[in-house]
Amino acid sequence: MIHDFHKIGMKRVFLFFLMACFWFFSEVNTSFAQSDYPSKSTIHTSSAQKHSEPIDDPVNTVGNNENMADDEEYDDEEDFSEEDETAVEIPDPLEPWNMLMYQFNDRLYFWVLKPVSQGYGYVMPSMVRKGIWNFFTNLESPLQFINCLLQGKGSDAEATFARFLVNTTIGFLGFADPASDFPKLKKTDEDLGQTFGYWGIGTGWYFTLPVLGPSTIRDSVGMVGDMFLKPTYYIRAIEMSLGLWAFETVNTTSFRIGDYETIKEAAIDPYEAIRDGYLQLRKNKVAQ
Repeated sequence: MIHDFHKIGMKRVFLFFLMACFWFFSEVNTSFAQSDYPSKSTIHTSSAQKHSEPIDDPVNTVGNNENMADDEEYDDEEDFSEEDETAVEIPDPLEPWNMLMYQFNDRLYFWVLKPVSQGYGYVMPSMVRKGIWNFFTNLESPLQFINCLLQGKGSDAEATFARFLVNTTIGFLGFADPASDFPKLKKTDEDLGQTFGYWGIGTGWYFTLPVLGPSTIRDSVGMVGDMFLKPTYYIRAIEMSLGLWAFETVNTTSFRIGDYETIKEAAIDPYEAIRDGYLQLRKNKVAQ
């Protein structure tokens, strides 16, 4: 019992340590906002992109933006007039750290995650992997439900709750997705980072997390809060909790082998492509 208490206590200490770090960066960011800093990221959105359907995958967002750069018809700057684009400046003073973590995550993907996911996808049928994906997606429903309420989206909250109820019962704990047959039970994709943005809290600095990938100060704080809304967080054995997270990551990656490679091939600077694609994706999600 003492051993279990120690494990749970260490998990709480680690999370509070992360929150303290993010609070520190937020305070620094407040001071930074009162002065100019030369390193900024500018995101450009054409009128065609602004009126297109929302993209749920940052990989696809980045790929679409960067593929445009490869076409000769976009070589002239006149194609991107001021009337057809919006510019959002995001500070990136942590670029040395972000570049280091990007390189770490890049090697982690090619050396570990990709080969493991490929082997997993080879031995595990696609139908089974899809069921597992549905199960973990269903577990995020409480998180999405609460964030819908925090954003005042009552209809989305009702749909999320009903979807969770249908998939958990008729869908065999979420392994099946019968709720998708009902148009009114649409899937939402809300999190605390988006809720902060809805409340008018700025993004803060761009921040690349080891293993987890691109983020911002605001989204990183939201990520910590979201942990408490996920059922897997309350598993007493931290090894099992981390194991489930790793298993979910491998299962999800098995459906996306090749997406990251497309980014690197299409982008002149993959780091900037991922950064700008992520920031634009989050901006679009908050605006929805």
